[in-house]
Amino acid sequence: MADYQFCKVEDEGRIRIVTLNRPEVLNALHSDAHLELEQVWDEFAARTGFAGICNRFDLDKPLIAAVNGVAMGGGFEIALACDIIIAAENAIFALPEPRVGLIAGAGGVHRLPRMIPQKQALGMILTGRRVPAAEGKELGFVTEVVPQGEALVAAKRWAEMILECSPMSVRTSKQAVYRGMNEPTLRDALNARYPMQEAMMKSEDYIEGPKAFAEKRKPNWKNK
Repeated sequence: MADYQFCKVEDEGRIRIVTLNRPEVLNALHSDAHLELEQVWDEFAARTGFAGICNRFDLDKPLIAAVNGVAMGGGFEIALACDIIIAAENAIFALPEPRVGLIAGAGGVHRLPRMIPQKQALGMILTGRRVPAAEGKELGFVTEVVPQGEALVAAKRWAEMILECSPMSVRTSKQAVYRGMNEPTLRDALNARYPMQEAMMKSEDYIEGPKAFAEKRKPNWKNK
């Protein structure tokens, strides 16, 4: 695994933990840190096989990545790119760029309005106001709020729940969600083609899941 300057990368079983490491600026991100994180995710995709739509991947390698230490300055845009967001009760979220003459162009101005009602998103984007974790959960961009210091523990708990599921089913579901949201109507989303779903329905795991359920045992996922 490569050494990184602005973050730490550790593997715990099938979970990869990426911890931002710029304490002198409260983990705020700058261009070099963004580029380094891009390398981190590219390397993760290459190791797991997520770089391709239907690639098989090694079940002994990390399958889920958790980002730890997200800060308000640029880090919120990274959080918005995550599938699940766990926030400590003292966490504060904002897209403060307009207050210093910038724009949250790394994805914040596009992702947030796709996650919460447009007027609520614009209320954050146009003012740069600070939103506490509890309000973030009410608005819908935070999945769970936990006591201070327990965010990583909670993230691992969510990761373990995901790892109990069929990896092919998880990837298929994620592909269907994101591709389906790009379709103009629900009918179009239902009728769209999802390559991972086609692969999943031809897999051994597609048979193993119902069989394990009928036999009242844990499934033995093979990812094939």
